[in-house]
Amino acid sequence: MHHVERFHGLPAYNFPPYADPADLPPADEVAWRLEREPYENEESAEDCWKRFTESVDLAKVRAIIFGQPWYDGDGGLADDELIDLAPRLTGLEALFLGDLEDEQAMISTIYLGDVAPLLAAFPGLRELAVRGGEGLDFPVSGHDNLRVLRVESGGLPPNAVEQIAAAQLPSLERLELWLGDENYGGGVTVEQLAPLLAGEGKPALRHLGFQNSFIQDELASALASATVVPQLTSLSLSMGTLSDDGVEALLQGQPLTHLRELDLSFHFISDEMMLRIWTALEPAGVRVDLTTKHEREADDWDEDGRYIAASE
Repeated sequence: MHHVERFHGLPAYNFPPYADPADLPPADEVAWRLEREPYENEESAEDCWKRFTESVDLAKVRAIIFGQPWYDGDGGLADDELIDLAPRLTGLEALFLGDLEDEQAMISTIYLGDVAPLLAAFPGLRELAVRGGEGLDFPVSGHDNLRVLRVESGGLPPNAVEQIAAAQLPSLERLELWLGDENYGGGVTVEQLAPLLAGEGKPALRHLGFQNSFIQDELASALASATVVPQLTSLSLSMGTLSDDGVEALLQGQPLTHLRELDLSFHFISDEMMLRIWTALEPAGVRVDLTTKHEREADDWDEDGRYIAASE
């Protein structure tokens, strides 16, 4: 995993140690990354946060990215530190929690916790991205303005997936779920995704991503007849163990020619089946992403020699 370079359409900007406020960019032109590497300087996370709140025009801040140590379980600030500032962060539109790289923490060990208080404190939030999964809880009955939700996980807790699937999110346009490995906290079933597959509670949804999982073939089979598919403009089954069986199910199912993009990258599909899906959809104007084909090897992760992109 790597730090995001852009978020919410804005360039990521590292809030620098001991910065002169006069040298900082306009508050609404960047996504502010709060990142404090251990031993990089003597400033504590608390002091960094305090300096940020005093140096930047919070009313104009549109996006904040939290890195280490805020969301790695290593003594960062609590969520209530951010919630307490909600009356001043009146323009906040986007949050990224857990923007850590591989050398900082394994994706499966980034602790997130309950995100409901954050969503309640920021009813105008349009985009929420989280990286991790340990402890993730999403007991949110609804949120009127959230348009993008992305969960990058090596093992997304099934209860959190069920909560996301059940949530009433009338403005949600993009949903991306990295389902991960049951050995790292994942293990969701297709049945638990039933509300999403039925299109319940998310009438504005246009992009759906079921990614980074060992059940890609099962998901493809379910999507072949899922009610939600006709309302989508793009669909992703990338980063997982998709094989010929899953592609065959898609080809035999409901039409996909209305899509603008079908992302099947990082896959285990044969050359013959890649040609079949490409021939069926590309002439209709669907961009089919088939990059990163992996060969099956007997000593890899599952019994068919397949593995997902991110687990540990």
